[in-house]
Amino acid sequence: MTNVSRKMSDYCKLSRLELHVLSIVLFAVLVFVIVFADSLACDLLFNSVACETKGDRLGLQILEAKQRVDGANNGSSMPPFNLTWLKNKLPDLDMLKASRITQKFDERVREVLYDDHQQCQVQFFMIWIFPASLFGRREFSALESIFKAHPKACLIILSETLDSIQGFMLLKPLLDRGYRVAPVTPDLLYLFKNTSAEAWFNDILSGNRNPGEVPLAQNLSNLIRLVVLYKYGGVYLDTDFIVLRDFSRLRNVIGAQSADLNGNWTRLNNAVLVFDKNHPLLYEFMEEFQSTFDGNRWGHNGPYMVSRVVERLATNMMLHKYNFTVLPPMAFYPVDWNRIDGLFMRTSNPKWTKAKLRQITGGDTYGIHLWNRQSSRTKIEEGSIVATLIADHCIICQNVSSS
Repeated sequence: MTNVSRKMSDYCKLSRLELHVLSIVLFAVLVFVIVFADSLACDLLFNSVACETKGDRLGLQILEAKQRVDGANNGSSMPPFNLTWLKNKLPDLDMLKASRITQKFDERVREVLYDDHQQCQVQFFMIWIFPASLFGRREFSALESIFKAHPKACLIILSETLDSIQGFMLLKPLLDRGYRVAPVTPDLLYLFKNTSAEAWFNDILSGNRNPGEVPLAQNLSNLIRLVVLYKYGGVYLDTDFIVLRDFSRLRNVIGAQSADLNGNWTRLNNAVLVFDKNHPLLYEFMEEFQSTFDGNRWGHNGPYMVSRVVERLATNMMLHKYNFTVLPPMAFYPVDWNRIDGLFMRTSNPKWTKAKLRQITGGDTYGIHLWNRQSSRTKIEEGSIVATLIADHCIICQNVSSS
């Protein structure tokens, strides 16, 4: 009986071992099929170096670092923030490593902007730092509105996550209709080189500057938009901005978010920037970002930063040297962030709705900022002002109600 039991035990162990080995083999085969299929899809869909972008993406990598920094505050087992950890961790992030795709950043941008066969009506730039799966119908509506007003525009989306198969499929409806939109993985080392942003970036990488509690990705976005316009010129838009009018006649402008009763601006915003290449005001913005950076105060390195610079130039009577215009709030921010939710809701007063639509779409308004930080959880109701504006300025015209 003992020999039988031992044999049965040995047989069971052998069976479990064989099952374990079989599981490993099947898993390896599955991984191979997935990788092969992904590579094949890259070759068929892109035929470009964009398909080399594997693993973590820009936004995820930065947010992962930030989450680790904030771990102790959230009650997790991750260690608290310290500059030594940051110094050791950041160089390992893929976004900081040179690759064929990042090294071709400038070449890829120029292929879109400076096509010999088709000139860009307007050069637009956007930034997307989140996973591609979060790029939804609202964001797509912002893209549509650009091309509705500028059929021959060029749009570069600085994004590592959208520079992928998933990103290609998201943008395919526009690409199939001939619109020039391209997600491009940014080369931060190239972009920041020979600017004041380079010193700030090196300090962050070396652990000599605290990135603070505000997500590093957000502050990188504030800086990247300045640098990309400084090096290429054009229009920068946030992805929650719906274009209502042609931008082609705008040059070197920034919009006021708010103004006093006399019409004097009280705060500027950086969600919309229109500047020539090498514009001196962009240089001043970058200098201010680097010299006064505070990663613990939301908006300090964005809207408040551009406001500080322009206010200081006005105080020193130097505005005339910079050749730019501050447009009134109606240009880009006809509704402030604390009132935007009301535009997402259908009202029982059609006369008020029509009057508000006429006000927003009037001759002084180029677009409307939807203040996603405030309104992202607010559903777009059918018949609301936001739903109407999106429907009137769409191309594919997906239903955004309840999104």
